[in-house]
Amino acid sequence: MEKYVCMPCGYVYDPEAGDPDSGVDAGTAFADVPEDWVCPVCGVGKDMFEPEN
Repeated sequence: MEKYVCMPCGYVYDPEAGDPDSGVDAGTAFADVPEDWVCPVCGVGKDMFEPEN
């Protein structure tokens, strides 16, 4: 599964790890992360993330 990078702060969402502190289980693809989820580092929305190259 593809990783996604937060453009403002550089946080990398890794689907293999998920974001358990925010209720996103490990193994959750970025497309399946809830729309109201925000970056755990800087608080921006999913629309500020881009696929990691």
